[in-house]
Amino acid sequence: MKNISTSIWELDTFYRKRDIVIIGSGFTGLWTAISIKEKFPEKSVLIIERNPIPTGASTRNAGFACFGSLTEIISDSEKMGWDKTLDLVKMRFEGLQKIQSYFSADEIDFELCGGYEILNNEKASDRLDEVNQHLFPITKTEKTFRIANEKIKEFGLGKSEFLVENLCEGSLHSGKLLMKLVEKCHEIKVEFLCGTEVESVSENENELEIKINKNLSLISDKVIFCTNAFSSKFLKFEEIIPARGQVILTEPIENLKLKGTFHYDEGFYYFRNIGNRILLGGARNQDFKTEETSIFETTEFLQNHLENFLKDVILPNQDFKIAMRWSGIMAMGSEKMPIVKQLSERQFCAVRLSGMGVALAPKIGEMVCELVS
Repeated sequence: MKNISTSIWELDTFYRKRDIVIIGSGFTGLWTAISIKEKFPEKSVLIIERNPIPTGASTRNAGFACFGSLTEIISDSEKMGWDKTLDLVKMRFEGLQKIQSYFSADEIDFELCGGYEILNNEKASDRLDEVNQHLFPITKTEKTFRIANEKIKEFGLGKSEFLVENLCEGSLHSGKLLMKLVEKCHEIKVEFLCGTEVESVSENENELEIKINKNLSLISDKVIFCTNAFSSKFLKFEEIIPARGQVILTEPIENLKLKGTFHYDEGFYYFRNIGNRILLGGARNQDFKTEETSIFETTEFLQNHLENFLKDVILPNQDFKIAMRWSGIMAMGSEKMPIVKQLSERQFCAVRLSGMGVALAPKIGEMVCELVS
């Protein structure tokens, strides 16, 4: 809207003052808006999104409905301790339950197909009983994880030594979930300004000014930053490290045996079937420094690495062709706990989802709602 004056009609409607403005329309922003409007239906809530659609991690992930693989949970417990690790797993698990309570399986292509992890040695499986014991109060399942080596042949994973199964996990269609959340937001009168980038936010004693360009600002009582990896512009003192996740998707594969969601190497590799195609992503631990970026592109090094992993581990002795390549941008930190907090009298944030936004966002939305109330 550069150098174009705003009309009275626009100022009285689209750009009028709101009670709460949420910046970012990914999973966190949408679930936050839903939580607030359900608790405070009288409040006006506006979501501002700089792109036509959410374009960080929400529409560019692998569509996993998961709460952590065996080796990931063990690794997290060693870094953060069991209390924090279990808090995180509980949030993810309850977030997945909430998704299923809001939307039918058909609406979001949700399938409780089981989650699996490939192990190269028995070190992690030696701690299976210990982990299951810790998880029982959350999953209410005595054996959340179990050894499932008998399925290695069934899935065509001939070069893998050990396989761990988790019956509580599944897959979904991230795009369809986002669309249903947007529909829900419209239904409860959440408003949207898409294709609108926020330049700055300034706060005074009585209100916030959200500057869109030099000619146009919005006024709000409160603002919530749900910008995840793209938060450094607004949250200069928080530890938010962008992490690119590269993905490849094959053409349809005849007689594909693989079915379910799969992890490898503490969750750094993740793959699943989408019908008779394979989606494979991750491996950023092969090139951490390069992948600490918010630039959406793929690199020859990691794309070749993913293809080799596909050839050696997932589809040995099988031909395939790559149909699509893309990347999403996640937000990481020195530990995996998300940052959900009040920044000032009128500013709040819910960021750094550590690649688990699908599962975490429904619960984080509730947490933010409690903060702003």
